[in-house]
Amino acid sequence: MFRRRTHDISRLEAFSDAVFAFALTLLVVSLEVPKSYDQLMSLMIGFPSFACCFGVLLWIWYEHNLFFRRYGLQDPYTVFLNGVLLFVVMFYVYPLKFMFDSGFARFLPMEGHGVYPMTLGQLSRASAVYGLGFVALFVMFGLLYLHAYRKRHELALEPIEVFNVRTFAGQQMVSAAVGIVVVLIAVAAPSRYAFISPTAFILMWPAHAIYEGWTRKKRQRFMERESPLPV
Repeated sequence: MFRRRTHDISRLEAFSDAVFAFALTLLVVSLEVPKSYDQLMSLMIGFPSFACCFGVLLWIWYEHNLFFRRYGLQDPYTVFLNGVLLFVVMFYVYPLKFMFDSGFARFLPMEGHGVYPMTLGQLSRASAVYGLGFVALFVMFGLLYLHAYRKRHELALEPIEVFNVRTFAGQQMVSAAVGIVVVLIAVAAPSRYAFISPTAFILMWPAHAIYEGWTRKKRQRFMERESPLPV
């Protein structure tokens, strides 16, 4: 259904991969090889939050890789949007790890390792900050796909590919909309309900399921219109 455009990895993609690799390094740069059993246990306590951060960064890298595998744009505007996206990734690496560390501190004995759960008021503010970064990230992805749509003639996109690029842009906006909901809850809800804000990210699954179902029907109607009539 989608014809991938293969090309050599550009310097822009190589640079982006290096930034993602460095972001992962920042998550573990302060860790040393354990020299005792106690240090080993201290290291293992931080494993769940590291695993979550790794999963989030892997997801963002995958979305980034898909865009450049599909379109391979390297013009100045693409470089600018990609630069903003990478800046957000780098800036939010530590806040992301802090959010997971603080969350797991409610269930794991992490106080002895300098990690403490946030108060409800702190959780509200931290969720708003993290939600804004989440929104900024996926708005950048959406703008990248919108830019690819504007360059559809230069890219020689086929009709179904033009439909797809608009769909992909919509997917990013759905993710951004969930981030906006998280921010609104963090800002507007009473502090005693602060825990609802970060858990609102679970809306990603139903929101994307609804969007996917809607676009699947639109794609089917589009294909029926574009298919040649039988002779």
